[in-house]
Amino acid sequence: MSIHNQTLLNDAGILHLEGASVVIVYTEWNDAVVGELAAGCERVLDQHQVRHTKVRVPGSFELPFACKQIWEQTKGTGAQPSAIVAFGCVIRGETPHFDYVCKAVTDGILQLNLELPVPVIFGVLTVNNEEQATDRLGGAHGHKGEEGALTALKMISFQRQLLKSIK
Repeated sequence: MSIHNQTLLNDAGILHLEGASVVIVYTEWNDAVVGELAAGCERVLDQHQVRHTKVRVPGSFELPFACKQIWEQTKGTGAQPSAIVAFGCVIRGETPHFDYVCKAVTDGILQLNLELPVPVIFGVLTVNNEEQATDRLGGAHGHKGEEGALTALKMISFQRQLLKSIK
């Protein structure tokens, strides 16, 4: 099954995307992997005709700050995103650095989801080696970039449907 067909099978529940926009925040670190995550996300957003922009930061630790700044800098301008997708890849090394970075970025994205009025999608791979990372770019574990886009679209739809049901 091609990635395109796999994506179409998983897009149930995506409604009301008129005027939606997504910001993709991605890291320089582990560029080959993260670049493909972002590209997969863009493919799905293009398929659903959702506007998107990309912002690049040095590493995964910087993702929560960048996501928050994107929201803060666009607040009140009419250019606020409907969702933000954060992509990075942290590969375990020989020191505890992996654990600290993974916890910090996970906690940071969680905090943003509780504070910001738009969903921030966690698209950070936390893997033991490069092979596990590439397995998540369309291999046995699916394409996590495409999944990040679908999650963003479903959360935009969820938020819009919730707003309609309250009115």
